[in-house]
Amino acid sequence: MAKIFKSLNKVLLEKQISKLTYQIELLEVDTDLLKDKLDKRFEKAVKAEIESYRPTLLEKEIKQLSNEDFVIYHTESKLEKLEKSYDLKKRALTTSKIRKLEKTESAEEKQTIEKDSKTKLDMLNEELKAKKAELLKPYEARNLKADELKQNHKAFKEAEKAALESLEAFKKDLSEKHEELINQKQAQVNQKIEAKKAKLATKKALLKPIIDRLNDQTASSIESFDDAILQVEHLTMNFGGLKAVDDLSFDVKKGEIFGLIGPNGAGKTTVFNCITQFYKPTSGKMIFKNNNHDIISLTDYKVHDVIKQGIVRTFQNVELIWELSILDNMLVGAHSLYRSNFFDHSFQTFGFKREEKILKMRAEKILTDLDLYAYKDFYPLGLPYGILKRIELARTLMTHPSLIILDEPAAGLNDSETEDLAHTIKKIQKEYDTTIFLVEHDMGLVMSICDTICAISFGKKLAIGTPLEIQNHPQVKEAYLGGE
Repeated sequence: MAKIFKSLNKVLLEKQISKLTYQIELLEVDTDLLKDKLDKRFEKAVKAEIESYRPTLLEKEIKQLSNEDFVIYHTESKLEKLEKSYDLKKRALTTSKIRKLEKTESAEEKQTIEKDSKTKLDMLNEELKAKKAELLKPYEARNLKADELKQNHKAFKEAEKAALESLEAFKKDLSEKHEELINQKQAQVNQKIEAKKAKLATKKALLKPIIDRLNDQTASSIESFDDAILQVEHLTMNFGGLKAVDDLSFDVKKGEIFGLIGPNGAGKTTVFNCITQFYKPTSGKMIFKNNNHDIISLTDYKVHDVIKQGIVRTFQNVELIWELSILDNMLVGAHSLYRSNFFDHSFQTFGFKREEKILKMRAEKILTDLDLYAYKDFYPLGLPYGILKRIELARTLMTHPSLIILDEPAAGLNDSETEDLAHTIKKIQKEYDTTIFLVEHDMGLVMSICDTICAISFGKKLAIGTPLEIQNHPQVKEAYLGGE
C-alpha cells in the first residue's frame, strides 16, 4: 500500500514539475514576444509622426518651385488626361470616316466625307487647344521673381529642419519611454521566473527520495541492471517459421556509443524495430530507464508512446519532408512536445505563438551547435546527402532524448561526409548527454566511435566487447569479416 501511495505521489510531483518547467520556458520567451510587440508599436508611432509633417512640408516644397516647375507640377497629369480623352475622340472620328468610305463607291460622296471629317478634326483640335489654355491660365499667372523664389526655398529648408528636429525629439522621448516599459516588463517576468524556479526546486527535492526508493525496489527485481540505460534479455522475433532474432541479450550503458554489427539479414534492423515497438517481439524483455528515471518495460508501450519515454530513431533512408524548410523539419521533430491544441494552431493564439517561439529557439540552438544554422531556411531538395543525414540527426535532439537509435547513418556517404558524421555523433553524445545505439556496415566508423560493439549473425549473438576485442574475435572474423 505504501508503495502504491509513493507511486501516485511520484506521478503527481512529476506532472507538477513538468508543468512548472513548461511555464518557465513560456515566461522566458514572453519578454521577446512582448519586445517585438512594443517595437512594432514604437515604429508605428514614429511612422504616424512622420506622416503628420508631410502636408506642411509638401505645401512649402511646392511654393519653392520655379515658375515653370510650378506649372508642370500642377498641370502635367491633368494635361495628360485631357490629351488622352481627345485622342480617343480623334480615333473614333477616323474609324467612322473609314467605315463610311468603305460603304460608298461614289467619288463625289467620298470627297464630301473626307471634307466633313477634316472639319470635325479641326474643331476637335481647336477645342483641345482652348481647354489646355483654360487649364494653364490659373497657374501661368504665377510670376515670382528670383528673390521671392529664394525666400520660398529658404522657408522650405527651415520647415524641413524644424520638422527633423521635432521628429528627433519625439523619437528620443518615445524611445526612453519604450525602453523603460520593456525594462519594467522584463523585471516583472524575471520575478515570476524566479518564483517558479524556487517552487520547481522544492518539488524536485520532494521527488528525489521517492524516485530513489522506487528505483531501488524496481532495480532489485532486475538482475544486474547496474548503470545500463537499456537491457535486452532473451529477445526473440519470429516471422512465421523464420527466426529473425534468436534469444539475443545485451546491455547498453548510459552515455556510451553502442554498435550493433552483423552481415546483411542478421536481424539488426529487426532489433531496432522491436525496441521502438514497430514490432512486438515474440518473447523476451526490454527494460529501459526513461527520462523520468523510471525503469520500464518497453513492451508495455505503443509505438507512438515510445518517444515520450526518451527514445528516438532515424531510418536507413533520409526521412525529411521535402516541401518544408530545414527549420520547419526540425519543428516537425518536436510534434510530441506541443501542448497547444487544434484551436490554438488554427487561430494562431498567443499561447501557440509562445510555444512555437520556444521550439524555434531550441531548433536554432541545435542547428548552431551542429554547424547547420546556415541551412535553416533552405529546403532539403538539392542539399548534399551528408548534410541531410546530419540534419536528421539534429532533428532527433528536439525531444531531449536519452537514447538515440541510428539505423545505418553512414549509408550512401563518401569518406569526407562519414568523417563529418562521426564528429557530429560524438558531439551529440558529449554535449547533449545522450546515449547512441547504432547499426552500421562501415567498420571504420563503428571501430572509431563505438565504446561497445555487439556482433550478431542470423539473429544470434556472436560476441560483445570493445572494438579491439570484436576485431580479434574468431567467430566475428569468420561470420562477418570473412575469417583469416
